[in-house]
Amino acid sequence: MGCMTRPTLFDAAARARAQTRARRVGFADVLHREGALEVQERLALVNKTFTAPAIVGAAADVWAEVLGIEARQVAEAEVLGLEAEAQDLVISGLHLHAENDPVGQLIQMRRALRPDGLLLAALFGGRSLRELRGVLTEAEAELRGGVSPRVHPMAEIRDVGGLLQRAGFALPVADTFALTLSYESLLHLMRDLRAMGEVNTLFARSRAPLRRDVLMRAAQLYAERHSDADGRVTATVEMIVLTGWAPSDTQQKPLKPGSAKHSLAEALTAFEMPEGSPKSDHSAD
Repeated sequence: MGCMTRPTLFDAAARARAQTRARRVGFADVLHREGALEVQERLALVNKTFTAPAIVGAAADVWAEVLGIEARQVAEAEVLGLEAEAQDLVISGLHLHAENDPVGQLIQMRRALRPDGLLLAALFGGRSLRELRGVLTEAEAELRGGVSPRVHPMAEIRDVGGLLQRAGFALPVADTFALTLSYESLLHLMRDLRAMGEVNTLFARSRAPLRRDVLMRAAQLYAERHSDADGRVTATVEMIVLTGWAPSDTQQKPLKPGSAKHSLAEALTAFEMPEGSPKSDHSAD
């Protein structure tokens, strides 16, 4: 029986060209800066000093600037330029959402960490650009009678948490936050996406340019449905932040099933509510 081949979802060469062009023409770094600030907040909560950090991503220099650290900067690639157990902190800066093998990328980053080293990975989540995806699909179906994928599918937070466990990280955590961006029009939003290097690099994408009539119809729909009080259009961007630790003997371990000395029922029975105490306003469905 032959081995199964993982389908290739993204065109890595096209993404590299888009990122290179963006940095050459006029890079829009606002989302990278927002992601780095979120990572900075999480680092501030960790009671540990890191002396050998690495940042993975096309905008690693922007992340290093925002975080105020000197770090090894590692380009996006199928095989990352990381050495085994060389880092005590690895930061992944907005690239996992466009990787064909995100688990493989996480495994490489975990192997690059020393025992008890920390990973912080930011990536775009499934709610990102939902407005853009909707109007482009509707406009193309209306005017062409069919659709081509124009916006990347992105992972939901309920799915990505398990990626850390599959990659061998301990104490995995996944959380999410949303940003609302404001633009003069759909055309300005799409221009900014190109300036970020976040263009359509799906292998299944149409190689033909988006027809002007489709684009104008999509812009009309966008303005009608997603405008704010000032007449500017809004776009949702969801970021997911993954936190995981390289396994170490010094880390807390979860209790084995059945190892607790007291049952929950015993604990609840032992607790008596004093008369007159306020009741919780939470109730079970």
